[in-house]
Amino acid sequence: MKQHRILVIEDDRDIQELLRYHLEKHGYQVECVANGAFAVVAVGKLPPDLILLDLMLPGMDGLEVCRNLKADPATAPIPIIIVTARGEEADIVAGLELGAIDYVCKPFRPREVMARVKTGLRRVTRENTDNTVVTYFGMRIDPECHAVTIDGEPVDLTAGEFRLLLHFAKRPGRVFTRDQIIDAVRGDDYAVTDRAVDVQIVGLRRKLGDYGQYVETVRGVGYRMRMEN
Repeated sequence: MKQHRILVIEDDRDIQELLRYHLEKHGYQVECVANGAFAVVAVGKLPPDLILLDLMLPGMDGLEVCRNLKADPATAPIPIIIVTARGEEADIVAGLELGAIDYVCKPFRPREVMARVKTGLRRVTRENTDNTVVTYFGMRIDPECHAVTIDGEPVDLTAGEFRLLLHFAKRPGRVFTRDQIIDAVRGDDYAVTDRAVDVQIVGLRRKLGDYGQYVETVRGVGYRMRMEN
């Protein structure tokens, strides 16, 4: 069985060692980095299977690290879990919009972090097993290349927006509550506000242009992708 490699980007030495201890105890290979800019370079040279990312870093902060990694096609698929003392919704939503898959607020319980790491790795493995291209009207969604085109023109989506669109497009006509959307595209036991889901829907619609109208709001329930006629 493959030993998953986890990169911890955290400048607090005590928290580094706490995470290292519990991750290694669960069988993961662990590397710790304390500097955001150095972390971006390290990920580019040897991409890990998952990243635990603190937001409060010296120099390049965690959101900038996330933005850099998700902007590079070579590192964009790597799942990122934010671990931060900043519990404000704005920080959480910003991280999710940039492509992070989950978050944990300090102080945290190691057991909770381990559960989220396991869920993140399992979900990514599941996604990687189904690379069937999905077509919807003039839209083409390619999971293997992590690419979306509309009438042949590329659409630039974050990792979170891509997963959201793919989930809807595979099941046109089916209505999903916000909780169901979170479970499907973020993983089990994901704690986030309804507002974060709504923000991602707004961003996705905007980037899809005229096709954004096909992501429909079902008032009082959730969202769905309109059925093709």
